[in-house]
Amino acid sequence: MELSSPLTYAGDPRAAADRAAALESAGLDAVWVAEAYGFDSPTVMGYLAASTERMRIGSAVLNVYSRTPALIAQTAAGLDALSGGRAVLGIGASGPQVVEGWHGRRYDRPLGRTREVIELSRRIWRREVIEHHGITDLPLPPEKGGTLGKPLKLLNHPVRDAIPIFLAALGPANVRMAAEIADGWLPFLYVPEHAAKVWGRSLTEGTAERDPALGPLSVVAGGLLSIGDDADAVRDLMRPTVALYVGGMGAPGRNFYHDLVCSYGYEDAAAAIQEHYLAGRKKEAEAAVPAELLELLCLAGPEGYVRDRVEVFREAGVTMLNVTPVGPDPARLIERVRSWL
Repeated sequence: MELSSPLTYAGDPRAAADRAAALESAGLDAVWVAEAYGFDSPTVMGYLAASTERMRIGSAVLNVYSRTPALIAQTAAGLDALSGGRAVLGIGASGPQVVEGWHGRRYDRPLGRTREVIELSRRIWRREVIEHHGITDLPLPPEKGGTLGKPLKLLNHPVRDAIPIFLAALGPANVRMAAEIADGWLPFLYVPEHAAKVWGRSLTEGTAERDPALGPLSVVAGGLLSIGDDADAVRDLMRPTVALYVGGMGAPGRNFYHDLVCSYGYEDAAAAIQEHYLAGRKKEAEAAVPAELLELLCLAGPEGYVRDRVEVFREAGVTMLNVTPVGPDPARLIERVRSWL
């Protein structure tokens, strides 16, 4: 099992990137840079590329609506060149809250758009001449206003012609697609004890259609990490995040995170969180997050307990443990967990 850490999209990006870079010598294998409606991910990733030497640098995630497939592929190739072959392209459909509410793009055909980005990115990195007629036409034919005259290929020679693509997915069809065509899967609010029940069928069906040349699907999941006697206080740090996503990342009926928590068996709590959050009662929404759910989402407690939690994630199929160290010495926490893997 590998070890990674997320870089959130709030706060000072340089300070956050510097903290992540400092964990490289402690044994961190990768850092994942979020975007949502904060600073853009590629800028921070470029800064990390210049500040690190070994660990991989992934986007988590670039949505497939606000950038064209060609730009997504160009960006990944540029980051891979700057980092010496350490870029990981994490993409996803995101959700209506970000795509429509922030970017002003219509949230439609998420599966088709995502599949198209993956297909076109891989073709672009191989420097194929691109002529494609689908959701995105590259280049546009004359009858659609195109003026280029002929298809094009990427001008630069990429460091690698196959940059790893990790797909953020929660719904059954999207997870099935991740298992079929992506290099890795980025679930969110992942509870290992419920993973087989919620996603097992989708992963099995997708894997059955998977090209063996891709190798096994990588799975990235984890949570807040703390070793000590203050587990409840650490878990409570997750309350605002869970309340935001379950309650506020989409309207009723269009919130994937709400649906996920319901699939875990917390229907009543999910309804209460959403009702409070959409009414502007954020503190009440946070208080409605079940303590049991917070415990399952985190790796916090005495050392023996945390080691057991690591094994639960491993047994559920997680290949890269993605943790946020909490405490005065993050590097020491990473070193300790690294020694168990």
